[in-house]
Amino acid sequence: MKLKEDLNPMLLLLFHLMVWIYTFITFMPSYILSWVSRPDVGCFGSEEERAKKMKALSVLGCPEGPYRAVSATKRLATSLHPGVNTLDKMFEDAAMRFPHRDCLGTREVISEEDEQQSNGKVFKKVVLGEYCWLSYAEILTAASQLGSGLALLGQQPKNNVAIFCETRAEWIIAAEACFMYNFPLVTLYSTLGGPAIAHGLNETQVTLVITSRELLETRLKAILIEVPRLQHIIVVDNTPTSWPGYPRGISVHNMAAVQKLGARPENAAHERKPVLPSDIAVIMYTSGSTGIPKGVMISHSNIIACITGMAERIPNLCEEDTYIGYLPLAHVLELSAELVCFSHGCRIGYSSPQTLADQSTKIKKGTKGDASALQPTLMAAVPEIMDRIYKNVMTKVEEMNCVQRTLFILAYNYKLEQLAKGYSTPLCDKLVFRKIRSLLGGRTRVLLSGGAPLSATTQRFMNVCLCCPVGQGYGLTETCGAGTISELWDYSTGRVGGPLVCCEIKLKDWVEGGYRRTDKPHPRGEILIGGPNVTMGYYKNEAKNQDFFVDENGQRWFCTGDIGEFQEDGCLKIIDRKKDLVKLQAGEYVSLGKVEAMLKNCPLVENICAYANSDETYVIGFVVPNQKQLLALADQYGIQGTREELCESKVMEELVLKTITEAALAAQLERFEIPLKICLSPDPWTPETGLVTDAFKLKRKELKTHYQDDIERMYGGK
Repeated sequence: MKLKEDLNPMLLLLFHLMVWIYTFITFMPSYILSWVSRPDVGCFGSEEERAKKMKALSVLGCPEGPYRAVSATKRLATSLHPGVNTLDKMFEDAAMRFPHRDCLGTREVISEEDEQQSNGKVFKKVVLGEYCWLSYAEILTAASQLGSGLALLGQQPKNNVAIFCETRAEWIIAAEACFMYNFPLVTLYSTLGGPAIAHGLNETQVTLVITSRELLETRLKAILIEVPRLQHIIVVDNTPTSWPGYPRGISVHNMAAVQKLGARPENAAHERKPVLPSDIAVIMYTSGSTGIPKGVMISHSNIIACITGMAERIPNLCEEDTYIGYLPLAHVLELSAELVCFSHGCRIGYSSPQTLADQSTKIKKGTKGDASALQPTLMAAVPEIMDRIYKNVMTKVEEMNCVQRTLFILAYNYKLEQLAKGYSTPLCDKLVFRKIRSLLGGRTRVLLSGGAPLSATTQRFMNVCLCCPVGQGYGLTETCGAGTISELWDYSTGRVGGPLVCCEIKLKDWVEGGYRRTDKPHPRGEILIGGPNVTMGYYKNEAKNQDFFVDENGQRWFCTGDIGEFQEDGCLKIIDRKKDLVKLQAGEYVSLGKVEAMLKNCPLVENICAYANSDETYVIGFVVPNQKQLLALADQYGIQGTREELCESKVMEELVLKTITEAALAAQLERFEIPLKICLSPDPWTPETGLVTDAFKLKRKELKTHYQDDIERMYGGK
């Protein structure tokens, strides 16, 4: 989508003259270089031609599929290297090939201080040093020692170990220890509430949990009495070394002490039984967006297949790459991405959403955020984070003077046109977009988006301003995160690419929603994913396992509940979700997810949840407004007040609704899809509030409960 050009004609003429001269000068070198380097495709539109090539084919020739990647039509990929079929073998192979290369990095905390804000709130700010690194060989030794130490504490192979910890190097060391000694790893989000934590620990019957000091004291300690089987707590922090005041029968150990125990000469040779590809590697509890978290059983072979599929879509992945890890490792996207990096010898520097950028909430003003210090080449992100970057940058563009804003818009639209033709724009990148690109360190070459649909507007912005391709992916915990990833030279929007080489996808009619495989011009239906990456099912939850099935060839499949369509080139487009579809009283179907995705492009909307009752005739919405935009709107109409007061104002509610309605009409939503009434929320929805998951997906059930009074008000007290 182009930015609106409302520009001085002389400035416009001058800019286009400069572009014409630049294009003329660079034309012949570009032509010759592209022909020499790629004689198979010539020069003009080479990237465009590659984008139009077939990504997947229906192996049976049927419109519903199954579809496979063009390079995997004969056989689905199961592993990267022959014989490397379990996660312990994968990391040992990497440590053998890259023993002295940096593996995991953590920044040193130089100082912490409290900073009082203008509203009276106190934020903790940190000053961080450079990254300190451990090599692949050092990580392998640390994991081996920890695994040996856990075994000496009585942990038996195939008995579950839980990890309840933030994303950090110790999380991965603990995971590798469990993979090596065949302890199935139970992963729990660090933002889960007490009942959900207790449910996961009790259901998996763990006797040992690995956690951090902060989470032990703030989350875990209060529910220990509800977990009677628990015997050992391993704290990843080095201090304190004594832990008084814990229930009788529970021993608290520091991770370093357990590693020291495992490193003793008499214990170091602790015999390990071989791990089988079919053994459970991880029991990954979902974020609970639709109720009580479910444990998904993931085997070693599932993860190896997933890694194989994902790695194939990242060109030139090698030991020179640096990945920044900040998403929850309890989320399948982050765990899979980091394991892909290990398989290719990349280094991983750890971060958090609060310290990611120079402007992040915990970074002291004037000091470097993690991205600036690390300068990663690879990054995974959920759309929520990219939407924030987009809105923050566009707000700053609006604040520019006329000349600066004009140049930015001209450069943006020019680059958009060049990308569509398959050309790069090094001059614009250097002169106009360098500062924006530096928000993520300045060296990012691949950005992987997953966890939720990414809007076309945000994707285009990331392509243009961050000067790197965005690979939009689709997968679920139940498929080990693997499904599709768009090819990086495919700059089309709204699609998630073709199937990975480790899986195949087919469509199933959903008659109630009006989606059929015989639909024209594209077949549509519920997305079914099959292949070696499809997991073993839900832990102790047979009722839910009906979403899995095995076909006549012995291949496992998962029914996703998402609705998709296959396009001419074999790319998949997600168009709906069964659980998000509501039928209004008059019979119209409303896709709540579609409404939310369209309206989140409105600068005034920080976050939104659309809601509808089947016995009502219209949609309503809960809206978290962007603070800066809300204050600007209030100032425009002479309305005074704090953020809280403005959100409670009926006048502001009407003004925001008017803006949202205009945005909805511009996005071509139907009248019945547009929220007729809204309520404004002064507080953002974070995982800590329990209203969104760690991947920032809406928890509709919790949101409904939280806003029940507002729902009754907006539906006229019914």
